Amino acid sequence: MAIISTAGLARTFRTKHGPVEAVRGIDLTVRAGEILGFLGPNGAGKTTTLRMLTTLLKPTGGAATVAGHDLVADPAAVRRACGYVAQSGGVDPQISVREELVTQGRLYRLTKARAVARAEELAEDLGLTGLLDRRAGALSGGQRRRLDIAMALTHRPKLLFLDEPTTGLDPGSRADLWNLIRRLRDEHGTTVFLTTHYLDEADALSDRLVIVDEGVVVAEGTPGALKLRYGGAPDATLQDTFLAITGRVPAPSDAAPAAL
Repeated sequence: MAIISTAGLARTFRTKHGPVEAVRGIDLTVRAGEILGFLGPNGAGKTTTLRMLTTLLKPTGGAATVAGHDLVADPAAVRRACGYVAQSGGVDPQISVREELVTQGRLYRLTKARAVARAEELAEDLGLTGLLDRRAGALSGGQRRRLDIAMALTHRPKLLFLDEPTTGLDPGSRADLWNLIRRLRDEHGTTVFLTTHYLDEADALSDRLVIVDEGVVVAEGTPGALKLRYGGAPDATLQDTFLAITGRVPAPSDAAPAAL
């Protein structure tokens, strides 16, 4: 069963130098309950596609349904069905973890009592119980990312978008976050749409990969299948495979452009 389905999804930006086709026609299917790695070199259209699928940017062409709702006709229903963790995060450093989670619950129209209870549930599930009364600004990088994810899970979404979730984290925090992402899929059936410029991360976590370049999908399949087809062997590295497909490899600057 598809939880995301797109056909010819496109976005053209108008600039003083003329139109820029950031996304030229994405055809994409994401199955319920899978971790999908969405990869591409700098300027490939990843960020623009992610922003469209999360209703932050309106498409200029094509069609898409997300969690059973039309992306353009019913964006509010799409937002209710999804959780989104931006690369930059969204916590207020001046308030406590508990306050942040309760406030998020209230924004999703939970009663005060239910928001408090949900904050406790999320803290226990994501290893934040001992940090509930700590100011968010005093958390480590890995702890802040767990809080970002907890906030995105407040309304029990079917689908979680993670944009570069481990950027800047130390190896231990990265490993902890990988385990959390797997648990979300395995224990809660959450579909995870993951963008990352760390190819080892995509290889370790993804059930399937979709690789985009120049605004279109250029390859998709399981990591093993792509390695065999493009890398020449099932034990090829994903970096070599990615290089064979696109001629480039992702770099930390990949996430920098806001529009493209």
